[in-house]
Amino acid sequence: MTFFLFLLYLGAGAGVGYGLFSFTTVGLPLAIAGGAVTSAILGQIHILARAGASSKRIDERLDSIARDVTEVKRAQKVTDARVEVVEQTVKVELTERRDALVNEMKQLESLIGRLTDTFESKLAQTTGARQVSPIEDAVLRDVRDALKDGRVDLHLQPIVSLPQRRVSFYEGFTRLRRPDGSLILPADFLDAGRRANLMGIIDNLTLFRCVQIVRRLAERDRRVGVFCNIASASLEDPALFPIFFQFMTENRDLSGAVIFELRADKFEQRSPTMRANMEKLAGLGFRFSIDHATTLALDLSRLQGAGVRFVKMNGSQLIEQLRDPHGERPMSNLNKQLEGAEVSAVLSRYGITMIAEKIEDEASVLEILEYDIGYGQGHVFGAPRPIKASLMEDTAPPKELLDRLSNFG
Repeated sequence: MTFFLFLLYLGAGAGVGYGLFSFTTVGLPLAIAGGAVTSAILGQIHILARAGASSKRIDERLDSIARDVTEVKRAQKVTDARVEVVEQTVKVELTERRDALVNEMKQLESLIGRLTDTFESKLAQTTGARQVSPIEDAVLRDVRDALKDGRVDLHLQPIVSLPQRRVSFYEGFTRLRRPDGSLILPADFLDAGRRANLMGIIDNLTLFRCVQIVRRLAERDRRVGVFCNIASASLEDPALFPIFFQFMTENRDLSGAVIFELRADKFEQRSPTMRANMEKLAGLGFRFSIDHATTLALDLSRLQGAGVRFVKMNGSQLIEQLRDPHGERPMSNLNKQLEGAEVSAVLSRYGITMIAEKIEDEASVLEILEYDIGYGQGHVFGAPRPIKASLMEDTAPPKELLDRLSNFG
């Protein structure tokens, strides 16, 4: 194409030279020179035009290269950031796995210890009751003395909202102390308390401390509630329940912050007396929670009518049943098989909140979040801890209450 253009330019120059020679007085040498100059000028114009177009393409190419370099740099930054996140995640996972391994070793040691104790106990039982009774009597004496002297401590474990992990509630756990400060194991004092009908006294002292803790939190504008465990025997004791009920009547302004917690199996086996006394407390505005639930096959209307507003279930069991398409589901007025992701919403329709308890690792937290479970409890969020010594003194039961309760012991 360029060759033909140059031929055209030569033809134009020849035409100009011929015109100069034919129609002007210019001689032949000057006419040839004029034609040559014309061809040269046209050729130069062509070359300059091509050079301009080439320069534009070069500029566009350079701009494209610059954009590619910028994109590569951005991609490199993103890659570096992801590598850093992966490194951090690996570090966290290694730490969590190490902590989980340590916890498992501790649990295994504890299990071995309990199995050893059980074996020794069974062995002792085969040699005669005389070797067991003194131990039982000693534990019972320790429990009686602790109650009489007011050595009833309260340990609090946080219950957090998910996914924010903000502390919304605490659960109170009773701990009894010997005079030397050592703790009486819960399994020991609960067993001794049941055998000696002392659970009502234990619950009343624990309840007093829970109420005082709630008042202290309210003074600090901490809008959190406290779950207070109550034995079914305490709600059936004709002598101690009136004390319990009178105390709660005097503190009914805390009905939104104190939640009474019962075992799910005890709730299902309620006696008429227990049912009536629960209704009295519900009439004051207090709410109930059931823990150690083993199935999602909950009668929601029945729970709602009894004033139950919270249900606690082991996190691993809860996840297993929610994942199973044919797993247990709450009984409600919905005439359809609920999906796992719908269970939490259906509970909310009846004013009931599910709390996943005994959550021990981050993997379980992620699984719980998939099903919109609003609250979690477990060592991953915080272990039960004793209240501060200063607060322990401020919330100690008054001597009048101790004297009144000791008359029943």
